[in-house]
Amino acid sequence: MRNILIFSTALLLSACQYSPNEPQSTQYLTVLHTNDNHGRFWRNDKGEYGMAARKTLIDKLKSEAENSGHAVILLSGGDINTGVPESDLQFAEPDFKGMKKLGYDAMALGNHEFDNSRDVLAKQIEWAGFPILSANIIDNTSQSPAYTPYTIIKKEGLTIAVLGLTTVDTVKIANPKHIDGLTFIEPLAATQDWAPKIKAKYNPDVMIAVTHMGHYHDAAHGINAPGDVTLARQLAPGTLDLIVGGHSQEPVCVDKSGKENTHFSPGKTCKPDNQNGTWIMQAHEWGKYVGKAVFKISGDIKTLVSYNLIPVNLKDDKGVVIGESIEEDLQLLAFLKPFQDKGQAQIAGAVGSVDSFLDGRRSTVRFKQSKLADLIINAQMAAVEADFGIISGGGIRDSIEQGDISYKDVLKVHPFRNRITYVDWQGKDLINYLNTVAQFPPDSGAYMQYHHITFDLKDNKVVNVKIAGQPLALNQRYRMSINSYNAAGGDGYPKVNQLAEYTATDFTDAQVLRDYLQKHSPIKAVDL
Repeated sequence: MRNILIFSTALLLSACQYSPNEPQSTQYLTVLHTNDNHGRFWRNDKGEYGMAARKTLIDKLKSEAENSGHAVILLSGGDINTGVPESDLQFAEPDFKGMKKLGYDAMALGNHEFDNSRDVLAKQIEWAGFPILSANIIDNTSQSPAYTPYTIIKKEGLTIAVLGLTTVDTVKIANPKHIDGLTFIEPLAATQDWAPKIKAKYNPDVMIAVTHMGHYHDAAHGINAPGDVTLARQLAPGTLDLIVGGHSQEPVCVDKSGKENTHFSPGKTCKPDNQNGTWIMQAHEWGKYVGKAVFKISGDIKTLVSYNLIPVNLKDDKGVVIGESIEEDLQLLAFLKPFQDKGQAQIAGAVGSVDSFLDGRRSTVRFKQSKLADLIINAQMAAVEADFGIISGGGIRDSIEQGDISYKDVLKVHPFRNRITYVDWQGKDLINYLNTVAQFPPDSGAYMQYHHITFDLKDNKVVNVKIAGQPLALNQRYRMSINSYNAAGGDGYPKVNQLAEYTATDFTDAQVLRDYLQKHSPIKAVDL
């Protein structure tokens, strides 16, 4: 029977109490969710979010729901790794262990869970102690799921099935050596395979997919792999009741017509998306919000009673907390502080300075050339004595503010520990390479940032190529700097790491940027 889901913003939590007039079988489920933690186990410099405050809020929400007779589950849409040096330098140990203390029931395996080698991921799964799920990653040797595909949660008489799914774009955006031996099949095929088996075996009251695939309004995913909307539309009605997602790092809020609610801001009402009878939710990023959905379950009928994105100490432009100020849980704070202190000790002190803001925002480095990219490529060129250099815009993860630059700032820009490599191109072969990499469009991680090389595009071919201002000679040798990730095919770049003209160094991107800043500061942006 097709599940019927109804949304009402008017009902409050108090209205979710059991009523004598309701059928005896009526039950309630509260789903709490976050996604894309990206190393933010500690509050930021403004005192926003952080896992200690999140625990206080989650404990309160759980207590309120349980006192109202609800079953409660806590889910994550994945990407716990990469974003803050204090976490990155410790392989996200504080984040995964902190999530265990917060009581997460399950999470989706995100693409950034492959930023480290798979033995590190195995250790992270051990630290977590709760199921980390993906049904569509296949081990090539065994031809079976490489990770736990689903979990069954039983609470307050409800049987809740949670299926995990990971974006197939991981093949393009993860370090190729970290996903060697794995195949990422289409999430639709995995869901169509597993959902009937799960329902036949467990007859769950609620079927949830926890995903790291991205939410793209009206399925307009562009060059990205299809996400949650496409999946919900392609599945037979009733296959999934709810998708708790991540990856696109947005608050999924729609207006009355189902279009993106561009007016949403912290503290305002958020209505989640609904496609083909399946609710789709996502709680932005970094633990800025905790999503809270309350469902009423009467047999096959599931009604979404209320939904909120609750800000975790987010502040307005005047520094005032939006909504209720949340105290940090002292026990979790005490647990996390040694990790924070250890991480800060590793990155203390200035390594250089710059006279203006260097923009590394996603909306810049994936759309147009950036002065920060010029600085990064200058550093990499200097390390290997290259004539020019390129990197993919998606490899730049943060901006650098005007003034002193710390090693922490460098590691926020370069959290992946990619090695610096180079290729000695013959001019005619370089043209063929450029014909591919110059085509990557804006709004993609592959968008090429380049320095000391210019060109025009005509009929999908590069023309008028100049290196250091001089026309390219087809029979001349040119050295190109490139990081090991792009050299190995990351972001869809042609693989050059098997060429005889390829050389890898032991220098990391963060190391060479730090060394360049120490040698050349103060940096003048106009000279980059």
